[in-house]
Amino acid sequence: MARAQRTDTVAMVLAGGEGKRLYPLTRDRAKPAVPFGGRYRIIDFVLSNFVNSGIFKISVLTQYKSGSLMQHLARGWQLAPQMGHYVAPVPATMNVGRQWFRGSADAVFQNLDVVANERPAYVCVFGADHIYQMDICQMLEFHCERGADATVATIPVPAADMEQYGILETDAEQRVTAFHEKPLPEAGASGTVPASMGLYIFTADVLVRAVTEDADRADSSHDFGRDILPRMVEAARVFAYDFSGNDIPHMNEQQRGYWRDVGTIDAYWQTSQDLISITPILNLYNPSWPTISASYPNPPAKFVFSDPEHNRVGLATNSMVSEGCIISGGHVDRSILAPRVRVNSYSMVSESILFDDVEVGRHARIKRAIIDKGVVVPPGTTIGYDETDDRRRFTVSESGVVVVPKGMVL
Repeated sequence: MARAQRTDTVAMVLAGGEGKRLYPLTRDRAKPAVPFGGRYRIIDFVLSNFVNSGIFKISVLTQYKSGSLMQHLARGWQLAPQMGHYVAPVPATMNVGRQWFRGSADAVFQNLDVVANERPAYVCVFGADHIYQMDICQMLEFHCERGADATVATIPVPAADMEQYGILETDAEQRVTAFHEKPLPEAGASGTVPASMGLYIFTADVLVRAVTEDADRADSSHDFGRDILPRMVEAARVFAYDFSGNDIPHMNEQQRGYWRDVGTIDAYWQTSQDLISITPILNLYNPSWPTISASYPNPPAKFVFSDPEHNRVGLATNSMVSEGCIISGGHVDRSILAPRVRVNSYSMVSESILFDDVEVGRHARIKRAIIDKGVVVPPGTTIGYDETDDRRRFTVSESGVVVVPKGMVL
């Protein structure tokens, strides 16, 4: 169950990312609005973490192609305003001049009225484009116990991969002594290093002062990882919170420390595959830590035809099938189906992700593919079996995952 409300804390969720590496899934929507896990959006995970942690004052800072995201928040994230609970979209409105957000720190600076209106003791500044489950109050307690000005959530990553992350150096008390944004690894680097997850907690007055001073600097990219935190390390108390020690109710050791950046097609596909393992390392079925999303009046999923003699059996194995789906004599294996997908007779869908309202025609074969909303796959179509042909027609990732864009006519 959710914790008691933290009235001294507000959240600012950074949801303006363009997500270029997820193209074409981000062709028509911001990265946090990309569907995930059948019936969710990526942003649902960070918002669910806040609500389950008892933090109910949440501002979502939007910018890039935010229409789909704003619609989702309106339909799925109405809290209890009479109790001071809200998930409020905050569009880029050029509050301090005729410019869009220049970086993550500038996004906060341009919306400091959110902080001023609530007068909190602490501000959580979290990204909206990662998949994880986290009790944020445990990080907040860590922050308070150490009298921190800022706390950065970290995970251990291989030292050889450090150029993909913001890397921290810490002392024995987990105080940050240096912050390096995507440094090149040394030759033969081994072991692990603590990497920033892009999740920060600030003491409110420290945050206000830091982003205000940064706004006037001509030498700044106005980013928390590149500018704010490296400078704060020199003059303030910055600590690293080890996410691998975070605990939520009914979590097992296999699930502890699970966090994924779904910033590429391959990472998105692999993280989706994590959901359908027999014992998933990301558990969406934990009633004590529900993942919340918009709810639509769809009927239950339906499986029809049982004629094995003619290979006409409506069947799904090792898969997640959302409400409103009809598996009509086709076979779905190791796949995730969003609401209202129809898979017709004699077709085969394997290791794939089908978004809302996709229809798969008879005798079609689909393998290792992501098919965006509203695509009609004609009878007899083959996707994912001939890489040369797939690259001619579609977007194909480095590992060979085929992406069919939203509304594409095949």
